[in-house]
Amino acid sequence: MAEIVSLKQLDLNGVYTYADYLMWKLQERVELIAGKIFKMSPAPALNHQAVSANLSGLFYVFFDGKPCKYYAALVDVILTNKDKKDNEITTVVQPDLIVVCDPEKRKGRACKGAPDLVVEILSLSNSKRDLKIKYKLYEENGVREYWIVNPRDKYIQQFVLEGKHFYLKDTYYKDDGDIASVVFEGLSLPLEKVFNI
Repeated sequence: MAEIVSLKQLDLNGVYTYADYLMWKLQERVELIAGKIFKMSPAPALNHQAVSANLSGLFYVFFDGKPCKYYAALVDVILTNKDKKDNEITTVVQPDLIVVCDPEKRKGRACKGAPDLVVEILSLSNSKRDLKIKYKLYEENGVREYWIVNPRDKYIQQFVLEGKHFYLKDTYYKDDGDIASVVFEGLSLPLEKVFNI
């Protein structure tokens, strides 16, 4: 089999697994959702990068020395039963930031199972996927808290899992002070610093 280095070599209507994904040597970034390939932004805009860096710095300060760990992109998150083999896994995503408390999920090259907190920073090319497809995916797989960050309009939507469904706790704008996590007591981020771009 020829080495896969370009999306042009793949059938974009095909169904793929994590085992396939691991073999690819693509220049483009992709995610697999239910076996389907979704292209990611080649290089996020500067405001996306600035917000990501700001959040990473704030998360580092809070989580340093704590049992829960945070990771910034590029981290594969496998949303499936932990016992499945790579050739049975059909969903792998790369959120902008995740926090994972269960050390069993943090073994190896990917997070296997739902992170406790997921942060997605919107780009023009990924808004629909993050607002609809990944929202449902995270909800179904038990992500406890999900933040959707809009760097252009400077706000964060905070969704919290209650039972089996997310509810919108609030939408926080740059001038609203702080956003406080529901899942992580004491994690309160100044929105002025998050959106200092």
